[in-house]
Amino acid sequence: MNMKIGIASDHRGYLLKEELITFLQESYDIVDYGTKNEDAVDYPDYAIKLGEAIQKKEVQYGIAICGSGIGISIACNKVQGVRAAKVDTKDEVIATRCDNDANIICLSAKMDLETAKELVITFLTTPFSNEERHRRRIQKISDYERNC
Repeated sequence: MNMKIGIASDHRGYLLKEELITFLQESYDIVDYGTKNEDAVDYPDYAIKLGEAIQKKEVQYGIAICGSGIGISIACNKVQGVRAAKVDTKDEVIATRCDNDANIICLSAKMDLETAKELVITFLTTPFSNEERHRRRIQKISDYERNC
């Protein structure tokens, strides 16, 4: 069975989202949480849809895109259980998967397609280190979320 990946964007990230879907659907099951065109929308609406899909385990990982990648990452991280990371480099992707067990990668719509492809594939293929110190830190975040 193919890994199920959720993807979402605002209007600024729409074109990159569509290009990534075309690229990824050869190897992964992709669930598109919108937006469906370049009409202006509010990124939190789509970030929350994607975050809730992660929370409900409808998808294993997520990709979120907005103009800068920052706003959508903030919104994704408001959903309990989501660990979304805005990344720009392969080293950042490896670190957030290995150390933080991030489940959503957030990208800037300004990123070129080849870089975005490289970062997404690195994200989807880099395992969590499962080291005790990283499990402990993630657990502290989860404990805090439950107590809020």
